Amino acid sequence: MTSDLLTVKLEKLVYGGDALGRLPDPLTGAGGRAVFVPFGLPGETVSARAIEEKRGHVRAELVEVLEPSPARISPKCKHFGICGGCHYQHLPYQAQLQAKTEILRDQLARIGKIENPPVKPMISSSHEWNYRNHIQFHLTHEGKLGYVSLTPNPSPREAPPKGVGKRARSEGIISITECHLPEAPLNEVWPRLEFDPGLELERVSLRLGAGDETMLVLESGNPEPPELELEADLSVVHLTEGDMVVMAGDKDLVVSVNDRPFHVSAASFFQVNTGMAGEMVEHLLDNLPVTQDTTLLDVYCGVGLFSAFFAPRVGRLIGIESSPSACEDFTANLAEFENVELYEAPAEAVLPALDVTPEAVIVDPPRAGLEKRAAEALLAQGPERIAYVSCDPSTLGRDAARLIAGGYRLTQVTPFDLFPQTYSIESISILEKG
Repeated sequence: MTSDLLTVKLEKLVYGGDALGRLPDPLTGAGGRAVFVPFGLPGETVSARAIEEKRGHVRAELVEVLEPSPARISPKCKHFGICGGCHYQHLPYQAQLQAKTEILRDQLARIGKIENPPVKPMISSSHEWNYRNHIQFHLTHEGKLGYVSLTPNPSPREAPPKGVGKRARSEGIISITECHLPEAPLNEVWPRLEFDPGLELERVSLRLGAGDETMLVLESGNPEPPELELEADLSVVHLTEGDMVVMAGDKDLVVSVNDRPFHVSAASFFQVNTGMAGEMVEHLLDNLPVTQDTTLLDVYCGVGLFSAFFAPRVGRLIGIESSPSACEDFTANLAEFENVELYEAPAEAVLPALDVTPEAVIVDPPRAGLEKRAAEALLAQGPERIAYVSCDPSTLGRDAARLIAGGYRLTQVTPFDLFPQTYSIESISILEKG
């Protein structure tokens, strides 16, 4: 692999945060291998260094912007370009929304082979910054909080890309002194956290609940909780695989969505953008019609975010979730309803064995999308409508193609910007039978 610099004209943004350009074909001079460059923008000419070469493409790191786009702006954070948390701080927010919408449409057309996918304009976040109720850190050897560096093992003598802050890192982790994504109460807490050097923690997280209640979550492979001196008023939980120890305060937080409280334990997943979680709930209520005669499946139901709002509207609600912690929270959050059932097992194990004909289904799978057996079981059950909540447009494209081939029509796709400044795209698709 050559270390020579490449001069690349960038064409468009692609899923994953990179900008795409093409190397000239040595025989024809026309566009040849694709080049993926992070932190570039469409229309820019950049100098880049190849860091990985494959037969059909090259991955490169940005060295300098030779001809900047008129759309380029200065990033807000000094760690932008080194830290892997943000990808679009150099792009105005409205342009981020447009770019993500086009990327979603492209993924559905290219991967799902869906002609003219019915993608609506992205619903913007009410906050471009300071929107996260959950933030995760790693520790440097010195015990400083940090994030994973975009560049593995960079040389300390290496000059960062123009406009990017100074490298301060330890084996893939850069220590940070600012972050503009957590909600304000979390941003007041994390800079005050101090850990001893060499502490064996895999991850350190802060979560925010209603009334600014804050939880510190320590994850490690060591069953013995670390010794800590706590000055802040925090709940502290130590997590290992299959075990949880409450070191201070409570084992869960209460998060309020659309004025409804949800108990969320330390090990349970919950949407990190509380306001946008409420927007998604309202969208589902408006676009997934149900009645008191409806049987609704909520697959990958988590702690019951969607189930809690649909339970009073349907005759029977069946939740499916594999996380024991989330199932415990689901049970607590929906205890008032007698028409709710819960299966604690993987969706691909429950759905084929479930003797039910639901009128409506909500699926909210992880990034990997629907497991093949789960998708086949849904097609066999034949619900009238499926609402697919996606956090990855590539697996959405694959799964939508499966469902369309099984007799469904994709009637609408609405993207939601739960993660401003990043390439992440959340969306809700409605598929109707026939």
